[in-house]
Amino acid sequence: MDRFEWSDGQLAEDEVFVFQRSGVALYDGQEKTPFESGTLMLTTHRLIWRGAQNNKYILSLPLSLCVYIEEHPSRFARSAKIVTHLHEPSPNKPSGPMSQSSSTYVRFSFRESGEKEFFRYFKEQLEERKFEKPSLGISQITVTSPRHRPGIIGIERAIQKKQEDTDKNISRAFEDLSNLIEKAKEMVLISNMIANKIKEKQGDVTEDETIRFKSYLLSMGIPNPVTRETHGTGDRYYLQLAQQLNDILKKPIAECGGMMTLTDVYCRVNRARGMELLSPEDLLHACEIMESSDLDIRLRIFDSGVMVLQSQSHNEEQAIERTIEMVEQNGSLTAEELSQCIGVSVILAKERLLFTEKFGGICRDESIEDLDICNSGLISNEQRRILRTREKV
Repeated sequence: MDRFEWSDGQLAEDEVFVFQRSGVALYDGQEKTPFESGTLMLTTHRLIWRGAQNNKYILSLPLSLCVYIEEHPSRFARSAKIVTHLHEPSPNKPSGPMSQSSSTYVRFSFRESGEKEFFRYFKEQLEERKFEKPSLGISQITVTSPRHRPGIIGIERAIQKKQEDTDKNISRAFEDLSNLIEKAKEMVLISNMIANKIKEKQGDVTEDETIRFKSYLLSMGIPNPVTRETHGTGDRYYLQLAQQLNDILKKPIAECGGMMTLTDVYCRVNRARGMELLSPEDLLHACEIMESSDLDIRLRIFDSGVMVLQSQSHNEEQAIERTIEMVEQNGSLTAEELSQCIGVSVILAKERLLFTEKFGGICRDESIEDLDICNSGLISNEQRRILRTREKV
């Protein structure tokens, strides 16, 4: 803050207004200052800060003292800031709000947004360097001293150039990301057009063409993913999301033996949604309301805490009898062996063995080598009755 000087706010003859934003606070390095809310004006030669409550407080900072600037985006409970690194003040500098400071930079806190535009204009003025031309009404400030200043200035300019190169690379990366997002939107539009063509021309499109079109749609993923932007944030969003999950997972779950772990569901769904990724919390909430929505699949939580999506048509009795049959054929089975036999994950195979054991169809043989599951006879009629009751519920 010792680089600032008191000002009357008037522009000099060769000075031109560029841009301004209100709601800007001044920081001396990391320290707060009394100048908490005001309007920051950028001209071709200076930064001028004018207090919102008291117009007598007008400060100016010559652009010739600025080495380079940085943009710090807003974060939780913190406003966006522009950090300005400064040269040493001139010995004959006019008076200002502070005579001496240990900080070599100041921060401008934009509490009412607009920092991106200000940063862009600020950077342009530092690159054009119009303030190096003689200007009436502005104190001429020499930023070099007789000793060692050229070397220091060279280092500072090298730092500034590196910062500018970094900004260009970041901007280029975001341009590439924007292009990718635009391409993804185009792919969604194409998939919608294909789907509409199939609906409109049922009689004109051959069966082979229909199959080919559908394969294109499958390769593109979900054509119209349910999002908060399209369906809001309330119950309607979760109901529509649950319906879409039901539509895209009904067939894969049936092909997997009637159930799929929630982790597999999460990976499969987000791979199909492309850029519109789904959070774990939204997925779980949508799965929790599936059963009350009378859909084809529902959420099931095993005693161990493992969560799966299970088909409503899944028959527990048949699954238990099938497991008993596999154990009888092999003599004994581990979870890994059963998963290979029936083509499911090891987690689901283990839950299937434990569930069958719970109803007395098999028993475990635990040793230091491994955990095997052995046959203990078929389940009783009473256990069959309990299973049928569970399925009806």
